[in-house]
Parts: sequence; structure tokens; C-alpha cells
Amino acid sequence: MKELVEEIAKSLVETPDAVAVREIPGDQGTVVELKVAPGDLGKVIGKQGRTARSLRSLLNAAGSKLERQYTLEIVE
Repeated sequence: MKELVEEIAKSLVETPDAVAVREIPGDQGTVVELKVAPGDLGKVIGKQGRTARSLRSLLNAAGSKLERQYTLEIVE
């Protein structure tokens, strides 16, 4: 999942070198933290959060195929 989120985020931002993705396993599922450059934060979130919502939907769809629950957190 880390590679999926990282690849999508790098294609959205202007500074792909600043993209950092970290997986944190937990009892209820895995948290995927996405960190981007401050200037690219708006591009990852999108208008009214649509891009972030779409990323979360993709993560949930891929996670359901693997029978795991994933949560996306965008970190400033």
C-alpha cells in the first residue's frame, strides 16, 4: 500500500522528492501517513477534499482485496 500511495502522490505534486509515506500497523488496521512539501499540500487534498477522498477510496478498495483495513492520514 505504501508504494501505491507514494506513486499517486508523486504524480500529483510539483516536488516529488519531498513525498514521504509511512505505514503504521495497529490493532484495528494500518495507518498510512502521507507527508508532502507545504506548497503541495493543497494539491494532495484537492478542492473540498476531493483528491484526498479519492485517495482514501483507492486505499480502501485495495485494502479490501487484501482483507486489511487501511486509513490515510495527510500530515503537514
